[in-house]
Amino acid sequence: MKSNNKKYNRIKIVLVEQERSSKWLAEKIDKDKSTVSRWCTNDMQPSLETLFQIAEILGVSVAKLLHDNTNVEN
Repeated sequence: MKSNNKKYNRIKIVLVEQERSSKWLAEKIDKDKSTVSRWCTNDMQPSLETLFQIAEILGVSVAKLLHDNTNVEN
């Protein structure tokens, strides 16, 4: 059971905004589609290097791929 339900990345949101799929992204960055799916659901997070690669492929800043959790209560 998950006790921490925080969202750390917005990869799925940006993909939807660009009408792209997680399968498409997986092919672009040469990763397994199940790995990208887990990033999209925030079950796990990509490495910093991969996050920069995703941002470049999607043509967005790394900041756009990250949630601002500074105002989230613990």
